[in-house]
Amino acid sequence: MHVNVSPDTIAHLRTSLSGRVIEPHDEEYDQARWIYAGGFDYRPVAIVRAADAADVARVITFARETGTELAVRSGGHSNAGHSVSDGGIVLDLRDMCGLDIDVEGRTAWAEGGLTAGAYTTAAEAHGLATGFGDTGSVGIGGITLGGGIGFLVRKHGLTIDNLLAAEIVTADGELRYVDAENHPDLFWAIRGGGGNFGVATRLRFKLYPVESIVGGMLILPATSEVIAGFIAEAEAAPEELSTIANIMPAPPMPFLPAEQHGQLILLAFMAYAGDTEAGNQAIAPFRALATPLFDMVQPMPYSGMFPPEEGAEQTFAVATTMFIDTVDRSVADTIVEYLESSDASMRAVQLRVLGGAMARVPVDATAFAHRHSRIMVNLAAFYEGLEDRPIREAWIADFAETLRQSDSGAYVNFLGDESIDRVRAAYPGSTWNRLTEIKAEYDPTNFFRLNQNIPPAIG
Repeated sequence: MHVNVSPDTIAHLRTSLSGRVIEPHDEEYDQARWIYAGGFDYRPVAIVRAADAADVARVITFARETGTELAVRSGGHSNAGHSVSDGGIVLDLRDMCGLDIDVEGRTAWAEGGLTAGAYTTAAEAHGLATGFGDTGSVGIGGITLGGGIGFLVRKHGLTIDNLLAAEIVTADGELRYVDAENHPDLFWAIRGGGGNFGVATRLRFKLYPVESIVGGMLILPATSEVIAGFIAEAEAAPEELSTIANIMPAPPMPFLPAEQHGQLILLAFMAYAGDTEAGNQAIAPFRALATPLFDMVQPMPYSGMFPPEEGAEQTFAVATTMFIDTVDRSVADTIVEYLESSDASMRAVQLRVLGGAMARVPVDATAFAHRHSRIMVNLAAFYEGLEDRPIREAWIADFAETLRQSDSGAYVNFLGDESIDRVRAAYPGSTWNRLTEIKAEYDPTNFFRLNQNIPPAIG
């Protein structure tokens, strides 16, 4: 892409910043541009490791005035590769990882580059927690702006349901404090609208007492009966229990017998946010579905759900996200049939039963409008090379169409590089129109466009 920057203009930008500027000739450049999603070999002209909100404002102003594409990176987990730009500037928030916990008031101010795992570990020292997603290396800025569906979603709602305020640098380079009273329209929009409205430099969250949980991994054989039964039990379970069920061929895990490797398993992550006895009672029906192949569900600290991710590798996968209404025996049969029909080295269906606290928030209270969605489904298939990718894409598309029911929505944080129709599916009904109007007020030129983009309303 053509940009109006040169080594001299980058050098001038460098002198105005407290943080670091990494350029293609620097030794750490390749590591700095690395993101989790494979298939995006993008080469930004510069990566700015911002030190504070003033750096963020200066980079935004510089990019806007020079017409340079800007990518914003918090944790680097964008499925669409939006965490890095090809020829533009990456505004990298990873060095902005401060956390200030008010233990007595049960609130926390966190900088946008802090990871969910680091936040969780620090809050846990005080017996407190805020729910984010299911991966510790995710940046809290990105996951929060898109909604935040994780291990506490049924007990305490989405991450945005516990967002009290934020400091946002908007497209004009101004730092704005937003909450229910200050810029309430912008506060509404950033709770689910993604990175379309600015860069979140700090976020203020509500904390809940979570001394420990009953949680961990439970692996069951993935028969149709077990899959349907698992979802039925998850729907009937107390709100304290949130589950993530992954149906996939068993990897060569050392704790599984060799004859099980490659066979379909249901690998579930369980998290019961309550006392141990009640938690064991809630987990019992899942254990009774079949003889577990592996059972590590036990009393544990909540941070145990976010183990260290050492030596993370890029994943080369085709994926899609959707909502469905039910998983009965027929749907379970379809899941098993499709997974057995593919020869992808890894393919998986992830099922997350929603409801609970998330569903009690009014649909129009935030830009995340899927309050009544019952089950989130994520489909994925790894590909081995560019020639293999179209085969996996066709399989995913056909699989998704076969599973489709009455809910046509999509969760913006799990969207890949897809069409505008898919982005609109993330913001159904009047939500889209309201977001475009707010976009026109705070970003009329669509400066923040390297995202699941919401263009400004015209006229």
